[in-house]
Amino acid sequence: MIKISHIRKSFDGLEAVENVSLTVNRGSIYGLLGSNGAGKTTLLKLLTGLYVPDEGLISIDGQPVYESPEVKEKIFFIQDTPYFLPHYTTKQMAQFYESIYPRWSNERFQELVAIFQVDVHKKIHRFSKGIQRQVAFILALSTLPEVLILDEPLDGLDPVMRKKVKSLMIDDVAEREMTVLISSHNLREVEDLCDFVGIMHKGQMMIEKDLDDLKSDTHKVQIAFKGGAPIPPSILDSVKVLHKEKRGSILLLIVKGKEEEVTESIVKYQPVIFDILPLTLEEIFIYEMGDVGYAVENILG
Repeated sequence: MIKISHIRKSFDGLEAVENVSLTVNRGSIYGLLGSNGAGKTTLLKLLTGLYVPDEGLISIDGQPVYESPEVKEKIFFIQDTPYFLPHYTTKQMAQFYESIYPRWSNERFQELVAIFQVDVHKKIHRFSKGIQRQVAFILALSTLPEVLILDEPLDGLDPVMRKKVKSLMIDDVAEREMTVLISSHNLREVEDLCDFVGIMHKGQMMIEKDLDDLKSDTHKVQIAFKGGAPIPPSILDSVKVLHKEKRGSILLLIVKGKEEEVTESIVKYQPVIFDILPLTLEEIFIYEMGDVGYAVENILG
């Protein structure tokens, strides 16, 4: 289990992470979301022990991370721009990681090389961005990490490779109870992978919730009344409205609350059209961020 308690980190007087706490259970996939500059990458670097926190505690399975080699042996971190030793081939990088990760598996390495069909004798810097990303995953998964931390992990991969990488990660989570923490701007991909999400904004954690619970608490509602009659103003007082938009005689609302409570609050006004539609994680993120004053474009179609 990953436990982050009341972490603070500032740079040159600017607070990058401010009193953040979160828990990631073993064998789960956690999606860390947020606007640019929200503090996500700083939080990941604190978790991996690259930065020392100004305040607070970070532990994995009850052991502190910073300056704990035995804990860091359990972690693999793929940054948004994967780092490789200069002019190394994939095989040379594999030998390097084998020397520092005691759980390294050559069998797993050979299996992944065959899956991705990477030339292990070619210098990595000569590969395209997408293939370099594949090499990073080959190396990461070959260390058999207990904790895999990913910053924009699928950037640069084509759709076939994205599906392949996601499948491999999910298999490792299922078979070895690997824990995954993903920071990504691609919310559709996070939605496919994650079972828990946290949303950061200006260095603070705004929401931390099971993805299914988050979806069950936010809804897109369409309402219309007979003969195009105006919407009773009191209907907007009966539900928590994150966004409202008029489309002809149809009123579109984004509301928070349990579906049965939202339904009960609206049907008493006897609308001729009343639909509750599913929201994507991307839509939920936009309206949650709008609720805290983050200027975002309305992407609802």
